[in-house]
Amino acid sequence: MTRSARARADRRKSWKDLSRVQRRAVMALGSVQVPLMAAALTDLARRPAAAVRGSRAAWAVACFVNFAGPIAYFLFGRRHPAAPR
Repeated sequence: MTRSARARADRRKSWKDLSRVQRRAVMALGSVQVPLMAAALTDLARRPAAAVRGSRAAWAVACFVNFAGPIAYFLFGRRHPAAPR
């Protein structure tokens, strides 16, 4: 094991090592992350391929990247229909 890998292993905390506030923060963030990811993946599955910018497979993988993936999909991955004039 390299020195950096050993240092990372030493810094890891298990669930029981976290304080009550830290545990609540993890639970709160998780309760937002999971529905956000589910909404992005559901929208991606239901949206026609022509209405998605880029590869659907790439966006599906990106949705698993914490908060950044689903938010990026909603901001940049969807094509919005042109507004009627």
